[in-house]
Amino acid sequence: MKLKKMPHILVTGGSGFFGGVLKRRLLAEGFTCVNFDLLCDADKLPGLQSIQGDLRDTALLAKVFREHRFDGVIHCAAMLAHGKIDPDQLWTSNIDGTVNLAQACRTAGVKKLVFISTNCLWASNLGHPVNESEPPNPIEIYGKSKLAAEQALAKYSNDLDIVTLRPPTIIDSGRLGLLAILFEFMNDGNTIWVVGKGDNRYQFIYAQDLATACILALDYKGSETFHVGSDHVKSLREVYEAVIQNAGSRSRVRSLPKWPALTAMKLAHKLKVSPLGPYHYQMIAEDFLFDTTKAQTLLGWKPTLTNEEMLTRAYEYYAERRDEIHARTDASAHSKPASMGAIRLLKWLS
Repeated sequence: MKLKKMPHILVTGGSGFFGGVLKRRLLAEGFTCVNFDLLCDADKLPGLQSIQGDLRDTALLAKVFREHRFDGVIHCAAMLAHGKIDPDQLWTSNIDGTVNLAQACRTAGVKKLVFISTNCLWASNLGHPVNESEPPNPIEIYGKSKLAAEQALAKYSNDLDIVTLRPPTIIDSGRLGLLAILFEFMNDGNTIWVVGKGDNRYQFIYAQDLATACILALDYKGSETFHVGSDHVKSLREVYEAVIQNAGSRSRVRSLPKWPALTAMKLAHKLKVSPLGPYHYQMIAEDFLFDTTKAQTLLGWKPTLTNEEMLTRAYEYYAERRDEIHARTDASAHSKPASMGAIRLLKWLS
């Protein structure tokens, strides 16, 4: 890093899954951190201060920036479209909160802002790895809110160095949410279902690889957008089969007919009995990969783990802590299991 010794970084969303991975990585590499999150922070670590608050609270945000001289900000906080989320709350949290943060940076003279966006800006198979110049087309509120936040940040790019990182699904030990449903099936030896042949390739990213991209982005001069994700992406069927083999599970991968399965998923979503939303049933049988050439060239970044390697790590974490995991309540959406809903019927039939 070219920043001063012991750089001081504000991490928003540091009580969540990836924010937690990131703040612990920063601390391990000699940074000091302030975590700003709606949720209480379970970590009590040297060099870490945690503040429970809302980014829409401009008075609290201004107070935090007055009390600290940050060398950079990494904005991970986002409200997800999981469970019983108020759409207005999600929209204002993800957009107004982001604008408030950028304004606080500008007022305090903090030049570096790294924003964690998403691959949910797209919800179709483009037939090739997607690069940064291709126009986004989100179909659900979370993706739309992230695009609106990107567009809002663009207005600050003359005053701040804003690096936007667009990752696909972030995986590592401790990643749960919807993945906990897959892991429960696998742990119990149930059939692992794919929609269609399961020959579609969907890219993930290892959380530590994304953390590396964040650290590199703090040293990047100017404003830019980068796509990040794993290399050597195999089909979902191959990935699941590799994890099953590594886990010693009795599960087998089988196919559901594509169009009946998608129709059932859409109906279950409409009836509000499924944790899967429009993005999931749109993309569950489709290819989606990012072209990471730009990040590898300009940031000097490179992924280290494949989809099957990182998913095996996440499964092993679940298998070792299953009872404790299913007892969690006060945790972020990605740090506790998603409600199975109508998918439990599929489990009973498996």
